[in-house]
Amino acid sequence: MSNSKPRPPLSQIIIYAIGQYGWSLASFGAGSLLVYYYMPADDGIERFPAYFYQGAVLGILTVVGLLAFGGRLLDAFTDPWIARTSDQMSSEGMGKRKKMMAMAIVPFALFSFLLFFPIVSGSSWINVMWLVLVSIIYYVSFTMYLIPYNALIAELGHHPEDRMKISSIISLTWILGFATGFSVFILNGMMVENGYGFESSFRILIGSYALLAFCCMLVPILFLKENKYAQQSHGKSEINGLSYFFNLIGKNKNLRFFVFSDLTYWLSATFIQMGVAYYISVLMRKAESESTLFLGIALVCSLLFYIPINRMVKKYGKKPITMLAFSCYIIVFGMTGFVDKLPLSIDFLFYLSAVLAAFPMASFGIIPNAIIADLIYEDERETGKNQAALYYAVRTFMMKIGITLANLIFPSLLLLGKSLENPLGVRATAIAALIFCIVGMMIFRNYQDVK
Repeated sequence: MSNSKPRPPLSQIIIYAIGQYGWSLASFGAGSLLVYYYMPADDGIERFPAYFYQGAVLGILTVVGLLAFGGRLLDAFTDPWIARTSDQMSSEGMGKRKKMMAMAIVPFALFSFLLFFPIVSGSSWINVMWLVLVSIIYYVSFTMYLIPYNALIAELGHHPEDRMKISSIISLTWILGFATGFSVFILNGMMVENGYGFESSFRILIGSYALLAFCCMLVPILFLKENKYAQQSHGKSEINGLSYFFNLIGKNKNLRFFVFSDLTYWLSATFIQMGVAYYISVLMRKAESESTLFLGIALVCSLLFYIPINRMVKKYGKKPITMLAFSCYIIVFGMTGFVDKLPLSIDFLFYLSAVLAAFPMASFGIIPNAIIADLIYEDERETGKNQAALYYAVRTFMMKIGITLANLIFPSLLLLGKSLENPLGVRATAIAALIFCIVGMMIFRNYQDVK
């Protein structure tokens, strides 16, 4: 397929990237706050009431873990159908990708809020059933926005420099969305100091984030000129269920090494995202509002790496920089798990970890999307087919499996202890993140950069 479409100007890439800010913010609560809300730390601070059973289920599992696991697992298995539907949509009118994105934004934004709005006060299995329903709708609408959105990375980036530019800018907006979500801790504390109840202020913030996310996700739907700049193929999609996913992974060795390392990366990253409030309040014995300070430092420092990472990738390739990013995260996760045991002050380790996290935060935000775009164009050279939605759906599927497993395992480990007196469960989650990160790095060693 020749590059018959013009390259998108920076203004169009920014319009596209605003959508990334929106879905990053809309997905933050489900990814990072669900366990915090339904299974808070036992550090003497009264946050939220118990809305369902807090103990072990089947010996080692938890209700909140099973809820998150079930919702994400069902969502992951809808990926092939959604990718196929997106591929087969007509580009007439607003564009084939934007049509499905438009159908998804209302339920995606609305149900990102309703996840934190159980319908019965106090502990009840009605809340469990309600959250099952809300989770299903939320995760399916999330996928309906995410898969066609990600397919546009390769379709708009039909020039190698544009792929890195797009990956860099959407990485920035993703981090900004993530940072906005993390501000819930400090803003909630400020609202409580001004007379709001802890839970009511939390819900006000989550609702505000949902509204802001909706507005931002709407921007590319309204203003992105998909038909003018996106290089797309048309016709019948070859995606036919999960078997096509695994056939593609089996045939493409490079893709296989990438997505399995990505799966373990998301396992470890999700552990850390869900655990930050616990690490700060239980292991470091600081106010959980300092979670926002931690992320703020990491975010500001990560911005300093964006231009150097792009230059380093151009000079050395994507693989060496990704390996370095894995190494930095391994150090950060190790320090996190033993922050109260190391012969250094906790304040020093707090700031050191935030600074060290900056480089991998920027690297994993920029490079993976560019790797997938490279693999798409390598496959297109060999087969003559453009399968952008399929490749990004495969990556999304494996990412969700990693996040799904994290949502199942993380709260189970917390059962070992999440109090100041017994922090064993909190420590175990950081150690698990460290192990998963090491495994991911070992797998990625086998990946070969696309020339």
